Amino acid sequence: MTLSTTTRHRLMGSAATGTAVAMLVATAANAAPTPGAGGIGDPYYPAYGNGGYNVSNYNLFVDYVPTSGRITGTAIITAKATQDLSSFNLDLMLDAKTVTVNGKPAEFAKPDPHELVVKPTLPLANGSTMVVKVTYTGIPSRLSYNGVSPWIGSGTEAIALGEPEIAAWWFPSNDHPRDKATYQMSFSVPKGLEAIGAGDFVGKTSGTTKDVWKWSSSQPMATYLAFMAVGQFDVLTGTMNQRPYTTAITTTRSDSAITRAKADVLRTPEVINWGASQFGPYAFKQVGGVIANQSFGFALETQQRPVYTPDFWEGGTNMYVVVHENAHQWFGDSVSIRNWRDIWLNEGFATYAEFLWSDKKGEGTTNQLLEEYYGAFGGDPTFWKVPISNPGAKNEFNGAVYLRGGMALAALRNVIGEADMTKLLKAWTAAKKGGNASIPEFTAMAERISGKELSPFFYNWLTARTKPAKTAENGFLPARFDGIRPASADIIARNAMMRGAR
Repeated sequence: MTLSTTTRHRLMGSAATGTAVAMLVATAANAAPTPGAGGIGDPYYPAYGNGGYNVSNYNLFVDYVPTSGRITGTAIITAKATQDLSSFNLDLMLDAKTVTVNGKPAEFAKPDPHELVVKPTLPLANGSTMVVKVTYTGIPSRLSYNGVSPWIGSGTEAIALGEPEIAAWWFPSNDHPRDKATYQMSFSVPKGLEAIGAGDFVGKTSGTTKDVWKWSSSQPMATYLAFMAVGQFDVLTGTMNQRPYTTAITTTRSDSAITRAKADVLRTPEVINWGASQFGPYAFKQVGGVIANQSFGFALETQQRPVYTPDFWEGGTNMYVVVHENAHQWFGDSVSIRNWRDIWLNEGFATYAEFLWSDKKGEGTTNQLLEEYYGAFGGDPTFWKVPISNPGAKNEFNGAVYLRGGMALAALRNVIGEADMTKLLKAWTAAKKGGNASIPEFTAMAERISGKELSPFFYNWLTARTKPAKTAENGFLPARFDGIRPASADIIARNAMMRGAR
């Protein structure tokens, strides 16, 4: 069969087009690897975290020298590439000495004090596992970034402790809650000192001049929840209320605040069991706490073992701070925020736990506390101007995020009922266990479980910059109080304001 000229041209054009498409597909498939992003995408802190990979495990070996305050460390980081990588970043304030990727030396540089840029010998394919080994050193107490210096203390009393940042001051990491990982941590310190960490206590190896303390977290942990506390501690271990605990109490102070703190923190197993009845199963194994000797103005929910300043006990007993930090084991540690703007999911929920504890102890019901704080802050426009669903960078720990946040949940319980509120919190911690979450995800779940349209309620409590109207729709019940002020009101408020003042 003979083809006409027109037909021949049409077929030739089709073939050319097909060849061009095939070439484009091949080019796309073999696109050159690119650098991972220098930030994970958090709008509050663009430099925090990194893109292009997800970490599965950190294996940390840290030597601390009290006389100089110097850390010398080795970090072995196991991660998976999420794109074809020509290079990637780690968050690190200290000085890197050597870097290998999959056993081969890698180029590295620090174009910014906070960023370590690593270029492997060979590019990393999307989906491939990479094992990154970094040796590093530095004196973290001397380092600051954008005016922030989270390292606490020096010499024989030092703590790597902070939020939203601390990891970069003592180990290289993908420093953002969105990239959680498991941990093994070994801390070498001079004999006579203890080194406490997050997770489960594995044991201590004694040497001639130094001891090595080992800690492990088999459950995912955000980088800011990992910590190291070096000092002279009485380390207490045992089992109470079916909960294995490891608690460390400073031995360099013996005042009444320390005595009260010890008595309250040793009740942590009781608090965890109560929390399980309210929020669902405890996600971890061990429980405990660390009572430092220093005044640093806050406590932090470091995983399985919160760290407390004795300041919280200067005025008397304070079980509420223990309840707050251990409620974070559900809200913040097991269920971590997606971005720092979601901080209400941590702090509002832990404050609400204080309301529930007050109710349990007969020191003021959740409704009484809602009414008390509504009245106490009714004339304070600054309290109501903070949109707690988006408080702003460096304002995550404003006192309103805590108290208005707790009030919002007390009001929500009035709107949807106590049974649905308990069902909601347990469903939330089960669905998001070990992962991350955002405020819109919680509000959507609240609507599903309650069967109610709650958008106006959440807007009024979380986003509006004015005091919510005192209506049933906003969670206020008809007043039936006898005028007695809740006994817990001052201590819960004082705890919130202490944290907010840091």
